[in-house]
Amino acid sequence: MARASVWLEEKGGKGGRSGQPSGLDRARITSVTVRLLDADGLDKFSMRRLAAELNVTAMSVYWYVDTKDDLLELALDAAFGELALPDAAAGDWRAQLRALATEYRALLVRHPWLSPLAGRYLNIGPHSLAFSRVIQQVVRRAGLPAHGVTGAISAVFQFVYGYGTIEGHFAERVAAAGMTPDEYFDTAMNAVTETPATAQIIEESRDLLAARGGDTVAEMLDRDFTFALDLLIAGIEAMVAKGAR
Repeated sequence: MARASVWLEEKGGKGGRSGQPSGLDRARITSVTVRLLDADGLDKFSMRRLAAELNVTAMSVYWYVDTKDDLLELALDAAFGELALPDAAAGDWRAQLRALATEYRALLVRHPWLSPLAGRYLNIGPHSLAFSRVIQQVVRRAGLPAHGVTGAISAVFQFVYGYGTIEGHFAERVAAAGMTPDEYFDTAMNAVTETPATAQIIEESRDLLAARGGDTVAEMLDRDFTFALDLLIAGIEAMVAKGAR
């Protein structure tokens, strides 16, 4: 049978076997995995590197997980556990939706390895399911018909997924270059404007770049994100007002 998810394994599986190496458990292994993924990235992560960090043999790790995929799926859900979730039964749905979107964006930027894993696995760990449940509860309260709820969720959170993924990749490039975000942006813009093949589009967009505002890259990214999110929420409100069909 093809692998489905570490969360669908039988209770008392790897986590409950006797004769396991002392000083290890899934929680510790998962925590160190998250730290290594943050430090080295997904491409450089290996079970051998993890074992060295834990000061055990690679085979010792396999007492707790069957495969590297299982471990990455555990790390993915651990990251989702960092999200602050509101009480979906109280408060304004718009404010709660903005807060959830902002939290998710920050998570994707903080852990650039998360976005490819979120697209690879089922995302049915307890923290991921809690996040999905709260999103569904919040969007239900907007007043959309039942058939429109999943579409609204997709519009908002697939946008956030894309925005946060690109922003996370930008942060990785900045770190690799040993620059600040503003230094990297200025260097890139200078190179683009001095290259004939790309200079024209920058010139054509100069008024938009000026109107965008923001003295720093962080401010520009925040303004674009906030405006785009406001557009999406306004779209939900408009669909509710006209009685979405």
